[in-house]
Amino acid sequence: MDQHNLIIILGATASGKTRLAVSIADALNGEIISADSRQIFKGMDVGTGKDLQEYHINGKTIPYHLIDILTPGERYHVDAFKNDFYQAFESITKKNKIPILCGGTGMYIHSLLQNQTFTAVPVNQQLRDQLNLLSKEELILKLQNDKSQETGHVDLSSKKRLIRALEIADYLKHHTLETVDRPEIKPIIFGLKNEVEVTRAKILARLNERFNAGLIEEVAQLLKEGISKEILVFYGLEYKFIVNYLDGLLTFEELKLRLGTAICRYAKRQNTFFRKMEKDNVEIIWLDASASTNLLKQLILEKVSVASN
Repeated sequence: MDQHNLIIILGATASGKTRLAVSIADALNGEIISADSRQIFKGMDVGTGKDLQEYHINGKTIPYHLIDILTPGERYHVDAFKNDFYQAFESITKKNKIPILCGGTGMYIHSLLQNQTFTAVPVNQQLRDQLNLLSKEELILKLQNDKSQETGHVDLSSKKRLIRALEIADYLKHHTLETVDRPEIKPIIFGLKNEVEVTRAKILARLNERFNAGLIEEVAQLLKEGISKEILVFYGLEYKFIVNYLDGLLTFEELKLRLGTAICRYAKRQNTFFRKMEKDNVEIIWLDASASTNLLKQLILEKVSVASN
């Protein structure tokens, strides 16, 4: 690991990331840092697929970070994730252990690899609402009239990114971003990928397992504890659809069908984001997620060993 000081394992939902990361951590004396935007919340266990039992292997528990650190409803964003990641990274490396970043929230992972300071720029909802009224062409024209360097490399095909770029440019007219001294990360990145039909089958099978594990009861309990419906709907997917089910807006069969379809679409969006990362010159070593965990572990250990020599 001389050449690399961080292993990243990414992939879409239901690709087996956690199980593989735990296996690698067991082999290399590592600890896991989660890159999942919802597993940070306490009480959201079944719906977010924390699968905490998977961190137990060969009679020991692999330490993990950035899971169960907030209560539902607390605000969290990319810059907060970066701060928390580097704290965990330094804590792990000081113990001479290997940090393994594992998750499917591509935006979190990409923010580390790009090392962008702009993630610290806060959301300006009023400005966003104003800009959202404009067409994509009007936003591009507005961006072209902005002479700042910060808007020079924006993806012009995405209205969301155009608005974010203008939000950043507006913020920097009145503020200066502090330069934060971060430790250097030298990652080796592995991605798990399945065929579309395999992914769909795994997602639907896992969804049934989660229903049996108390997914609906988990959402009902969160509501009972005072978490608002609006907050749970904001977290999307399982929480959004089950709130609608509990409100009588969906039958159980409709819930299963619509939620399964939504999770499959989410997996597709995850893979699209990973392809965008590659277009941004992020090198990902892709592995067949349908292979056994043991085989995937051996492939990764070989790659890590070769990269270190």
